[in-house]
Amino acid sequence: MARRKARRTQAAPASSPAAQFKDELEVFRKDVETALQFLYGYLTVHAVARDTKAVYQSINDSLLFWNTNLGALQTSAFIALGRIFDQDSTHNVDRLLRAAQDHRDIFSKQALRLRKQEGARLTSAEVDQYVKTAGAATATDVRRWKSQVKSLRKIYEARYRTLRHEVFAHNEVADASTLFAQTNIRELQRLLLKLRALYEELWQLFFNGRKRRYRIGRYSIHMMRTRPSPKMNGRPVHERMVYETERLLKNNARPVSEQR
Repeated sequence: MARRKARRTQAAPASSPAAQFKDELEVFRKDVETALQFLYGYLTVHAVARDTKAVYQSINDSLLFWNTNLGALQTSAFIALGRIFDQDSTHNVDRLLRAAQDHRDIFSKQALRLRKQEGARLTSAEVDQYVKTAGAATATDVRRWKSQVKSLRKIYEARYRTLRHEVFAHNEVADASTLFAQTNIRELQRLLLKLRALYEELWQLFFNGRKRRYRIGRYSIHMMRTRPSPKMNGRPVHERMVYETERLLKNNARPVSEQR
């Protein structure tokens, strides 16, 4: 019995700095994409209903259902946004960058070589050739990442933190109209897409040694609807959300002439 008890209480080995960074990066990706998914789903329902009469009528026919779902989308978007920035969160963007700063050697060519060898998709000679042209993170890169996040945090704290905490997380404000008036949809879209671009930069540098900055891409729902990307599999999550939401709404909306 004593031997079994000792096994149960034995501490698990600590994960390596590279594994910790990889885990934080994946949590960051999920939070950013979750926020984008819910935000763009919410905005697309309103956009399609606004310019498609059959969809508008269909939503009005099931108004309680749609108000419930729109409220859930809006709440979930702000909750995910809060997890990215809040210091009280177990995982947040600051913890991710701290892992990158404290263990910058995980971005070295030697560390990349080991990761590529573990993948077993390349021969040893191919790995050596690949690593020759790979990039590595510098102290300047880390400072730039932290500066970017600091700028985005200022926007979040000025316009969205109180709304997230007091309306969506704890329901402490009876009338949130003043808080909502301070928000800006385009600003919020760009904020989330800048975070997504940061994720892409960190992922490519860590896994592939590709050192480049990524643009935020398209954020306009109108542009996505009128000029959709040709390849569905290559679309980022928020563009797929716009496409699928509009398709669902229109497929389930009867023409006005067929309605009672």
